[in-house]
Amino acid sequence: MSTPHRSQHRSPRRLSLSGSALAALLTAVAVCAGDAAARVFPYGPRHRSINDLGNQFVPFHAHLWDLLHGRAEGGLLFNWQSGYGTSFLPDLGTYLTSPLSVLVGLFPRADIDLAVYVVTVLKMTVAAAAMAWLLRTQRRGPWWAAGLLGASYALCGWSVIEASYNPMWLDGLIAFPLLCLTGEWALRGRRLVLAPLVVGVCWTANFYTAYMATLGAALVLVVRVVLTREGLRTRTAVIARAAGTTLLGILLAAPVLVPLFLSSGQAYPGWVKEFRPVSWADLFARLLPATYSFSSPAVFVGTGTLLLVAALPFHRAVPVRARLWWAGLTLAVVLSLQWAPTHLAWHLFATPNGSPYRQTFVLAGIAVIAAWTGLAAGLPRPPALAAGAGLLTAAVLWSRGSTLGTGWGYALFAGGLALAGAAWWALRHRRLALPAAGLLAAVLLAQAAATTAYGHKGKLGGLDDYPSWGSAHTGRAEALAGAEGWPAYRTDPSRPALSGNDPMLLGGEGGSYYSSHTPEVFTRTMVALGAGWTSRGRNVQSIDNPVTDALFAVGARLQPDGTVRRAEVPPLVTTRPPGAPLTYGDSPFANQELLLGARVYEDPLAPGVCRAGTEAYLWAPEYNATARLADGPALRLNGNAPRNRAALQPMGVSRGASSALVFDAVPPARWTLSCLDRARLDTAVAVLRATAATSLRVGSSRIRAELPAGTTGTAVLSVPAIAGWTCNGRPAAAHLGLVALPLDGRTTTLSCSFRPPGLVPGAAAAGLALVVLTTLVLRRRQRI
Repeated sequence: MSTPHRSQHRSPRRLSLSGSALAALLTAVAVCAGDAAARVFPYGPRHRSINDLGNQFVPFHAHLWDLLHGRAEGGLLFNWQSGYGTSFLPDLGTYLTSPLSVLVGLFPRADIDLAVYVVTVLKMTVAAAAMAWLLRTQRRGPWWAAGLLGASYALCGWSVIEASYNPMWLDGLIAFPLLCLTGEWALRGRRLVLAPLVVGVCWTANFYTAYMATLGAALVLVVRVVLTREGLRTRTAVIARAAGTTLLGILLAAPVLVPLFLSSGQAYPGWVKEFRPVSWADLFARLLPATYSFSSPAVFVGTGTLLLVAALPFHRAVPVRARLWWAGLTLAVVLSLQWAPTHLAWHLFATPNGSPYRQTFVLAGIAVIAAWTGLAAGLPRPPALAAGAGLLTAAVLWSRGSTLGTGWGYALFAGGLALAGAAWWALRHRRLALPAAGLLAAVLLAQAAATTAYGHKGKLGGLDDYPSWGSAHTGRAEALAGAEGWPAYRTDPSRPALSGNDPMLLGGEGGSYYSSHTPEVFTRTMVALGAGWTSRGRNVQSIDNPVTDALFAVGARLQPDGTVRRAEVPPLVTTRPPGAPLTYGDSPFANQELLLGARVYEDPLAPGVCRAGTEAYLWAPEYNATARLADGPALRLNGNAPRNRAALQPMGVSRGASSALVFDAVPPARWTLSCLDRARLDTAVAVLRATAATSLRVGSSRIRAELPAGTTGTAVLSVPAIAGWTCNGRPAAAHLGLVALPLDGRTTTLSCSFRPPGLVPGAAAAGLALVVLTTLVLRRRQRI
């Protein structure tokens, strides 16, 4: 095959590097051009941080920045800043263990949004480069074509539309070609020590998409073995080598994986949704550029690549057996998207919340490998190209029954198909090779940039968006830093929040927390005390309430106007007198009093009217409108069940009859107004302070407190009683959802430490894998 450059004097390795560099460059240009066309951050005024990107991932990267710079409260095992104290290793393994994530530490903290964006684009370019390298490892072919196909993989619709705001998914985009590469090493009996290390890095970076990538790489290896090796014994040996290196690699990642899996089982249950496949018209519509849908597979990979895939069954230069296997594998993966049992297999046997087609990147990768298989054998002849174009045209005509197609999408597809077909034909003529290759690159860039820009339109039109770091963030962060008093007391960013993880984003040690690992015990405890939530219970909000502030040692709380409300509160460790075990009831006011150990609320004098001088608090968890005291401002409650639950709402100080409660919409079926007596609360706080710990030391994942001599009852640590706490050498007890230690009158020291469940067996598994790898290395040296 003729190529657009004189490459005969360059080494295969240099040619592969050139292809990878081209793939990376094209990917970066297309993504940045699409973002600039959409005028989203950092190229324009529109927010980029939509949905979980702004609500979860940017704050988590901000916390990683703090860890890297020694500014975080907590460490790799425990996070003192979120949810009044929670395990951090599972969050680290889910969101932050990509080797590229640490690059955010090179940016100023105020540029955390830019840092996450740069890492996101960099991940796409690495995926493109890895795919280009894989292609030339599998079969020799034009380096520039490998670069184009590598870029088309990294610029697939799934990548630029869905994974671009779930940065950790992009680690799976990188993992697929890398895991296929380990399969190539197993096929050739090479790099048996390096392969497990690559697998370990992939599974540590993001186990969820690495699992999907591993399934896809296994399918690719099976086809490669069938087509390139003969005999059952030889084929079995290759599969065994690949399975062994994969298992060793997963074991190397076990110190992160085992705690992560256990934490997932202890998390508050997410949204359970039954899988329903999309129509075939919708699926074929997603072959087009410039389409958007959150619940259908974004299978676009560039028309030039699709044409090669469609032409493969008719490409006579490719052996019939290879054509059948690669075309069959591509078709089988397409069908697996639409069948419930295989859908579950792709997603670890649980239909995911949100997008149900998260495995689509594997289909994109297999399609690219199939396209390369045909191209490396020689350019398809015009009849094969015409037949492939006919298949694609039929699919697009079928998609006319879908509402997902757009005028721009059809125009870009039709124009791209014509230009790509002409370019693949022109490459047969040496003097047209360079402009033809340039035309293929231009088609890919235009279609990918348009898809990127159109994806932003869909996301911004249908999903929540969160502002990039600006003056509001800076003002709140400075106010929190000025009020900081940890560990003597907590500082809470409070509500209304800028994100679901404001303590990590802005600072402080607050009660809000949003993660896939939000512990069930934390959610249920906070809800019992009056907290609100979004995301069906996984995004728990802080409670703006002086009673819970006393219970959780919140001595400073940020107010909406940027000021800080301070209060004298007990320390992190308090004591409760002996008594029978207690359980929460239905009323958050009674539950707060139960945990406090004193009555501080009183009932209204009349329905909806608190005694003058008391503070009115409204609990209406399902109410979704505004309410007010008759002489006060309207206050919003967000109770859109089951997704959202309204928080216990402070209404203001009552003036008596003139401060009657008013609902500005139809009153909810369930609501309670209760009246806080501050004098009673001050007395209760004084009692707790008098019997609390006399000194306190807090480490990254431990706390030590000295207690008054002769204390009996229960020592209570104002931290949710998640699994992993031990106190004074034994598993911690729980008191109404908080970490506790029974006291016998002789205990004067409380020493509690946290270790994520599963860390020790995970480390043992990794140690075993290291022993095996060391043995392999020593045996290889002995043979040499």
